[in-house]
Amino acid sequence: MLRTTLVILIIAGAAGRILAQTSPPHPQPNILWVTIEDTSPEFIGCYGNPNAHTPNIDKLAEKGVRFTNAFSTGTVCSPSRSTIITGVRTYKTGTGNHRSQYPLPSFIKGFPYYLRQAGYYTTNNAKTDYNIADPKPFIAEAWDESSGKAGWWNRKPGQPFFAVFNFMDSHQSRTMTWSYDQYKTQVWDKLPPSDRIGEQDFDMPPFFRNSPEMRRQFARVYNSLSLTDRKIGALLERLKQDHLTDSTIIFFYSDHGEGVPRGKTNGIDLGYRVAFAIWVPPMYKDLSPWGSGVVSDELVDFEDLAPTLISLAGGKIPAYLKGRIFMGPQRTPPPDYLVLSSDRSDNGIDMIRSITDGRYMYSRNYMPFMPEARYIRYMEIGDIKQQMRKDLAENKLDALQRSLFEDRPAAFLFDTRQDKWETRNLAGLPAYRSLAEKMQQKLDTALTDARDVMFLPEYEIGLISQKTSPYTFRLDKKAYPFETIYAAASLSGKRGKDITAQQIRLLKSPNKIVRYWAALGLRSQDSLDLLAYRPELTRALHDSYPPVAVTVAAIDYGLFGDNAARDSLIRFIGNDNMDLALMAVNYLLYIKNTAPFVRAVEAAKANKAVNYNVKAACNDFLGRLGRIPNDFSHER
Repeated sequence: MLRTTLVILIIAGAAGRILAQTSPPHPQPNILWVTIEDTSPEFIGCYGNPNAHTPNIDKLAEKGVRFTNAFSTGTVCSPSRSTIITGVRTYKTGTGNHRSQYPLPSFIKGFPYYLRQAGYYTTNNAKTDYNIADPKPFIAEAWDESSGKAGWWNRKPGQPFFAVFNFMDSHQSRTMTWSYDQYKTQVWDKLPPSDRIGEQDFDMPPFFRNSPEMRRQFARVYNSLSLTDRKIGALLERLKQDHLTDSTIIFFYSDHGEGVPRGKTNGIDLGYRVAFAIWVPPMYKDLSPWGSGVVSDELVDFEDLAPTLISLAGGKIPAYLKGRIFMGPQRTPPPDYLVLSSDRSDNGIDMIRSITDGRYMYSRNYMPFMPEARYIRYMEIGDIKQQMRKDLAENKLDALQRSLFEDRPAAFLFDTRQDKWETRNLAGLPAYRSLAEKMQQKLDTALTDARDVMFLPEYEIGLISQKTSPYTFRLDKKAYPFETIYAAASLSGKRGKDITAQQIRLLKSPNKIVRYWAALGLRSQDSLDLLAYRPELTRALHDSYPPVAVTVAAIDYGLFGDNAARDSLIRFIGNDNMDLALMAVNYLLYIKNTAPFVRAVEAAKANKAVNYNVKAACNDFLGRLGRIPNDFSHER
């Protein structure tokens, strides 16, 4: 009898220890996400800007944890949100191009789905913009409620919640794209005088001309953030009034960099680095490895959000999520570096891959003939961009300010600790050669391991997506020989006679994607180096792969004024495939003699079958020539 009693006690004790190890010491936390649009930390008070008026954000960060090295995985909203909602990087899912809407494998869920499985009530108020095909069932599976009225208030009594609130008031529309009158009505007039920032009440970033006209426009950034902060304060007050503050972990972050020229859409620190803070109530202090009222410099990016939230909720983390858990009992150590990416935004094609250790930002530009201030219609209709182009035409810009409109180098390397506005490129300096090479090697390894599917032209991704997901396709080593393609792509942007000769040889590759990268790389070469290869370029004009043919046509026409190249470009402008048409019009935006193409561009713009991106590119082309006004009147 005694032996039986001892056995029972031992079993009970062991069971108790197991239960203590697996059961949470407290109820599941409520989680509130406060997300804002298009904001870099440089323009928020708690990050050291004395001119900003952001008291609610500042207080949240002061009492919580403020991150100095938090990064978006992209530089425009829909790719960034694709990674946030799926937990998978866009160069794996193929969702790097803004609003491209390609399919995902069925096993990839919106991560709130796993919170729902763990008993959470999940709400989204209200932006989705996830950049995927067939979003409705995806959204329905992820959220109990997704609308402008969604919030924690409709959950069952005692049910834990995950609630997202997205504030649009700091969006690029407010900071630059809307007319000044609309900004005044929707932002300035809604601020009390005490919250307004005047046109002389801030320091101008040096890459913008410090003129009254530019200051008038740039003040919009500060005032839009001031209005955003007021609305955040109202949300936090509601949480308090509902007696939920003490049981809710609050995340605050912006979706990517500042919505002004050279910020948003650009693969540099100002495009990637985000404001990010977490406030943890005393009830859950054991979940925070940092404590409270502190600043953390550990590296965090949007790939980490999904696994961290699922872990905090006590859910099961699926194997396809590769981000790290940065808080809670399953926390893993921070990495030494992050890999980030920037691709097409609206009608402005581009491709950049970046790597950062928090201090140094190294970015590889694969289309350096596209300047930082490249044509993107949603920016071109903004007063600030038009003022910049006017100042450029009137020779009022200094060398740094002019560089935004010039070809980029193959690589950027910026020391963001010493040069927060990224004014001095260190990539070509002997003293930084070893660092640049080390970061490039790490970038090569990361992209090769991931088998970055965005090294396919968008035309190809579109064709693939009719049969399978880009995520799945990239794993097929026979269909997608990534190492071979990446070797050719790695030449793109590099300049010189030897590189030119290699790319000319690659124009004969049996692999169509290699030929595409050869052509794209040649687009950046010096015209004098290309003149000797006119026969090879003329032959490539008739390449069977359309992305090669259209790219070579732009080269041939720009170099030789070739009639066959001209006619080819005209045909591509009117092509039924929107990706090919967009390539053609984009190339023409950076060619001097555009007169032969005006009629074709006007016809494409008038074609009701063309999508927004092609129409926007046509409007940029015609606006550049002064044939339409640069405002909203010709946008649809």
